Amino acid sequence: MKAPQQILVPTDFSQYADKALQEGLFLAKQFNAKLYLLHVVEDIQQCAADYCIGAKFVEEYRTSAIKGSQQKLKSELDKYPEAKDVQTTTNVRVGRPTEEILKEEKDKNIDLIVIASHGKTGFLQNLMGSVAERVSRGAKCEVMLVKA
Repeated sequence: MKAPQQILVPTDFSQYADKALQEGLFLAKQFNAKLYLLHVVEDIQQCAADYCIGAKFVEEYRTSAIKGSQQKLKSELDKYPEAKDVQTTTNVRVGRPTEEILKEEKDKNIDLIVIASHGKTGFLQNLMGSVAERVSRGAKCEVMLVKA
């Protein structure tokens, strides 16, 4: 693996993602790389079966979720003093996490994704699916899975 210059750390604000952020910050500092911290807000469906939510409510949800997520991303970085020594950028996307993480990889020319693995195996993993696994399969760059 060559020294990364653009590191992406997706976060769901969990303790597992915090470990990935710590690792990403460490690597970014070591290699003088830029770190991108990303959160994906899962969109809500406007209609399900015969019931629909008003378009105004859906837009208010998106706006509120994006604003709240942007504030949480800043708070995440503030928890780590070493973040001051690293060039960081935060971003919030709306959509399906795996798809949006891979779009961010492409858009920002990422050469390393540092992502948390929740460590679920067997039935639970199959039931819930694994964003980390799908990202590692779909990514064009190196992926580092951080196990909690």
